[in-house]
Amino acid sequence: MASTSTPLTLPVLPLDDEVVLPGMVVPLDLNDADVRAAVEAAQAAARSEPGKPRVLLVPRVDGTYPGTGVLGTVEQVGRLADGDPGALIRGRGRVKIGAGTTGPGAALWVEGTRIDETVPEPLPGHVTELVKEYKALATAWLRKRGAWQVVDRVQAIDDVSQLADNSGYSPFLTTEQKIELLETADPVARLKLATQHLRDHLAEQDVAETIAKDVQEGVDKQQREFLLRRQLEAVRKELRELNGEKDGEESDDYRARVEAADLPEKVREAALKEVDKLERSSDQSPEGSWIRTWLDTVLELPWNERTEDAYDIQGAKAVLDAEHSGLEDVKERITEYLAVRKRRSDRGLGVIGGRRGGAVLALVGPPGVGKTSLGESVAHAMGRKFVRVALGGVRDEAEIRGHRRTYVGALPGRIVRAIKEAGSMNPVVLLDEIDKVGSDFRGDPAAALLEVLDPAQNHTFRDHYLEVELDLSDVVFLATANVLEAIPEALLDRMELVRLDGYTEDEKVVIARDHLLPRQLERAGIDKGEVTLEESALRKLAGEYTREAGVRTLERSIARLLRKVAAQHELGERELPFTIRDEDLRALIGRPHHVPESAQDPAERRTAVPGVATGLAVTGAGGDVLFVEASLADPETGGAGLTLTGQLGDVMKESAQIALSFLRSHGAELELPVADLKDRGVHIHFPAGAVPKDGPSAGVTMTTALASLLSGRLVRTDVAMTGEVSLTGRVLPIGGVKQKLLAAHRAGVTTVIIPKRNEPDLDDVPAEVLDKLDVHTVTDVRQVLELALAPATSDAESEVPAAA
Repeated sequence: MASTSTPLTLPVLPLDDEVVLPGMVVPLDLNDADVRAAVEAAQAAARSEPGKPRVLLVPRVDGTYPGTGVLGTVEQVGRLADGDPGALIRGRGRVKIGAGTTGPGAALWVEGTRIDETVPEPLPGHVTELVKEYKALATAWLRKRGAWQVVDRVQAIDDVSQLADNSGYSPFLTTEQKIELLETADPVARLKLATQHLRDHLAEQDVAETIAKDVQEGVDKQQREFLLRRQLEAVRKELRELNGEKDGEESDDYRARVEAADLPEKVREAALKEVDKLERSSDQSPEGSWIRTWLDTVLELPWNERTEDAYDIQGAKAVLDAEHSGLEDVKERITEYLAVRKRRSDRGLGVIGGRRGGAVLALVGPPGVGKTSLGESVAHAMGRKFVRVALGGVRDEAEIRGHRRTYVGALPGRIVRAIKEAGSMNPVVLLDEIDKVGSDFRGDPAAALLEVLDPAQNHTFRDHYLEVELDLSDVVFLATANVLEAIPEALLDRMELVRLDGYTEDEKVVIARDHLLPRQLERAGIDKGEVTLEESALRKLAGEYTREAGVRTLERSIARLLRKVAAQHELGERELPFTIRDEDLRALIGRPHHVPESAQDPAERRTAVPGVATGLAVTGAGGDVLFVEASLADPETGGAGLTLTGQLGDVMKESAQIALSFLRSHGAELELPVADLKDRGVHIHFPAGAVPKDGPSAGVTMTTALASLLSGRLVRTDVAMTGEVSLTGRVLPIGGVKQKLLAAHRAGVTTVIIPKRNEPDLDDVPAEVLDKLDVHTVTDVRQVLELALAPATSDAESEVPAAA
């Protein structure tokens, strides 16, 4: 056995999760504070003692130290390979650690006793055999790793203690095994331990190599696939156990799962046929994974799950009123639907002819009026699940009806996925932006929606992926669109149309006060009482800072106001609470963007010169005001004829020809100098030239602009008009009356001229808008000119302007 001697006092150099044995040479990073402190303390002590600086290398595992360390000498201090400062330290021998003591520097000093590790000569026979065995095992391991240069060095070691400690370089030893070697003072016992570790490692390597060789030699491509699948199953089993699932919960026994599931009869039969195919197919067949995916999809669908409708009609109406202001048409339609559902349920008429009482509504209106958010409110009011399906930009028919199962990566369509996501067979499904669906060589998604949205067919909807009937007759479909004309006629015929034509200024103020302002206060991090917007400020925001059918820009303006106030408060420029008045808006967010034409200086108005008339139009963003300008070319320049500019469509170009023809044929009757039209070119321009325009409803506006140009009489600033004109001067009906009157109201127009046959459409216009508008219904263009043109002056009557 080894004996102890030689007391020492050394600075401690801790090694985190590392072990250095005697005889090893290791580089250490001096950026580590503990390493640097120990080396500097050793160097300070070495100045008064001969020899190299000495430290005590002690492994530190989870903050604890063993009772044995290694005496190390600092061989060299310099730079490591990566350029960081480092020290090269050689392990000299074991030291039994004693009590702590004091010493120079910031390091921890301890007292220790050097352990004598010598082995008496000559070596016993069993020790000699042990040395030979270790060298043979080490040589075999080194040769496998290709470390030929190390083999000779190991063979040259004759000292038992050095040979045992040489195993400290072995990378396969764990920290615990290395600490065990460190604390084993007897060299022979230590060599036995090192030999055992090396023998175990080589045995593991031999087994792994034998298995790999056998597998490599004995399996072909199919057998390798089989092995990988078995390994995958084992991994899945381990994962299930790791997640606390019992073995068999997620088993491949699809037959039992299908029989236990609550499936419709035809779906059950189809599923069992697929299970038969799965049982007959081999594990190597790719068809097996396709069948499993299909079965999983079928089993996850809520075939018989339905939510109970909330038949509290008053409560549903209250929910809709609380979450959306205005939009009375759609609220009334949902209330009617719930009332009919309640009566059918009371009389046991839930299913008639295999069909349930679903609904298909198309919400058509300009952006920002609340179509998308209305869908969620409808689901809330009915007590149903809500799913949104975005159709904007969808160009592949398989997105709606699913892919055929023959394709790799096949999936069910968006409708089936929506039902699966909702977890019930009667959700409210919002088909968002149905007018943005495209079509190309992959098919027409809008045509694929025909069966989905047809109440007479959708109780037997068949997805290409599922290939079993899915009952969609209990689903409430809400389709949203901005442009009615972009929806195919056949698809529109299957939906009940509900128009959302935009909000009046009063409705916008109510929405901003009750919905937008509280939401933006929360987003700006402002308490309700800290910032207040007066109703006059909201009205000015809605009327002069925004001009839109919806309220998105209004909400952005409110958000901008609140951000500005919050920033000023944080900079110490404004105290809270603060009330924003209409006179504060310009200082906070700049000047208004939409000043009404009637509020501008008379000289700056567009209708301040003859030949300019104000029309009304319908765009994708709602109603809008459209100005028409006309001018006559100089007779000397020639160029007789009609010139049209402003990106006009064919119908609008024909309306201009009709307006010009009417004035030429009835000029004498209207007391207009139409002789000038023969030799002078007529130019009609629609400003905002970058925006395409089409439709017949600008006919009376163009006629009025030309009549104003020829007569020299100005068109009244407060008058806007719409209507199609015929060659005989009749004013014919047009569409979008409500949207156009709302646009006129937003623009500050007070007098509107519409066709007489559009008079019934005035019932749809809000009463507060009609109260502020003077609406004239006309049948002849002569009535339009009489109302729209200002009285003539003597100068204007004697001279026809050359241009407007």
